[in-house]
Amino acid sequence: MSTSDRRRFLRHSAGLGALAATGLLAGCQKAADCGPATDANGSREVIHWKMVTTWPLNFPGLGTGANDLAERITRMSGGRLVVKVYGAGELVPAFETFDAVSSGTAQLGHSSAYYWKGKVEEAQFFSTVPFGMTGQEMNAWLYHGGGLELWRETYAPFGLIPFPAGNTGVQMAGWFNRPIRSVEDLQGLKMRIPGLGGEVLKKLGGTPVNLPGAELFTALQTGSLDATEWVGPYNDLAFGLHKAARYYYYPGWHEPGTTLELIVNREAFNALPEDLQAIVESAAMASNNFMLSEFYARNPRALQTLMKEHGVTPEPLPQDVLRALRQAAGEVVEELAARNPRAGAIYQAYKGFMDESRAWVAISDRAYLRARDAE
Repeated sequence: MSTSDRRRFLRHSAGLGALAATGLLAGCQKAADCGPATDANGSREVIHWKMVTTWPLNFPGLGTGANDLAERITRMSGGRLVVKVYGAGELVPAFETFDAVSSGTAQLGHSSAYYWKGKVEEAQFFSTVPFGMTGQEMNAWLYHGGGLELWRETYAPFGLIPFPAGNTGVQMAGWFNRPIRSVEDLQGLKMRIPGLGGEVLKKLGGTPVNLPGAELFTALQTGSLDATEWVGPYNDLAFGLHKAARYYYYPGWHEPGTTLELIVNREAFNALPEDLQAIVESAAMASNNFMLSEFYARNPRALQTLMKEHGVTPEPLPQDVLRALRQAAGEVVEELAARNPRAGAIYQAYKGFMDESRAWVAISDRAYLRARDAE
């Protein structure tokens, strides 16, 4: 079902129609303010929640993923739990999503954990690790390998409960205003790149910058950035990044499978009846799988548009550059694990699962793709 179809369904939903008639669609101000109301007949409780996001409102893939999740919760609850989405900057700035949900200004947040490395640096393992696990592997670790339990322990001191709520799959290495032919070309490179990937670039002499997505085009076009990564063809085309930079490199060594998160204010979540708690969890899981499928469907089409209509020619990063990046990535992660005991424990769990997965992937996905694509 497309986003427009889902919206038509919501508009014609009898449950939401009743809510709209009562004028109860205004969100509450704090988690504690979100007590139950009743519908026009006084026969059921209606709870209103706010979702703040790191993405521009309705931005393809990421922003619409937040919309999809909010709509699923509202629809699956039969209108008992109504979620309103706020894009980056509408209620709080993009990078204040974590604090807004922790404090109860909003009950839900949609983002990715590497944005919070200044508050809780070990959270980055629950987003993406350079040269680490793919989206499918991340889902396996989180759902079936103990990753989600570690994630929830990590967020517990902040009064938050995280859920996987999307994945981009393997990303592109990014857009560059100058060619990358050797490791030396990374020296002094000002690049928008968050999380552990930014630390890897810094180790090789570059300057990582963290900017919200909405600011990337102007920063690249004006020269305040030399390069930027974002996601991949689907999202990059939507931002028009091909108009601001000439060189488009792959693979996305820094983000091989980036998990997005639904963060929930624990007090608000615990106040829900058990069936609504289960709906929030199930909706997040559905949106997690839906988004990964969407990126795999839309990236190929967007790539063809970039190539055929805009003359973009994606280029592979040189092997010596990838080798240097891989070595630096290992050093960055080991240094984090050594200085932060909590990060060290999470890293050991992450690495242990990836090592187990590697043996299977070698004789399954990788072997099959080699056979399928053989000349």
